Amino acid sequence: MSERATPQPRPVKPQLAAAFQDIPVCASVVGTARIKDFASASSQVCVLASIPVGDLANAVRVLVHLGKTVFVNIDACPGLAQDRGAIDFLTGIGAQGVVSTRAALIDRARALDMLTMQKVFVTDRSNLNRSLEGVGRSSPDLVEVMPAPIIPWMPDEARRVLSPFVAAGFVMDAAGVAHSLALGAVAAATSDPALWSLRRDQLRG
Repeated sequence: MSERATPQPRPVKPQLAAAFQDIPVCASVVGTARIKDFASASSQVCVLASIPVGDLANAVRVLVHLGKTVFVNIDACPGLAQDRGAIDFLTGIGAQGVVSTRAALIDRARALDMLTMQKVFVTDRSNLNRSLEGVGRSSPDLVEVMPAPIIPWMPDEARRVLSPFVAAGFVMDAAGVAHSLALGAVAAATSDPALWSLRRDQLRG
């Protein structure tokens, strides 16, 4: 990666910056049973996954009413097609954001003024380079980098290209959240409800 080819880091949208200011945790809400846990948590941002399409509208309505910022993982909700129609459906039920590995879906969501989070799985150097190219083309609001333990091994330049990013996968405790933030993440994503109210000031020292 040459310095000339490296784009400037994308700014964090004010809505997301404010949401992560005190609680730098993105709740991975997997399954309908966890919706109530997130509703009562301090975290302001979630990604809904493994929620059947028939339950999505009510889940989104309840959480948005509580002032939460709701992303839907379009790749991981049963019955939800991975196409433009699904993006239109999510807009119609009030979801503010979309998560996907697919650049075309990120582009469609951006065209509808939705928040976007592109998920990338970094398994080796060649995969990292493809991820950097894909993110550079789609320019999502956030990148979900998985797994989090790979981030320290990524070059600083790669982290800049992927920024702003959320560290996800194997974030299992407060130390994991703190480590992710120290590496440049704007937040850490976790499916553990015990971490969904973790405040930034609890990580100091």
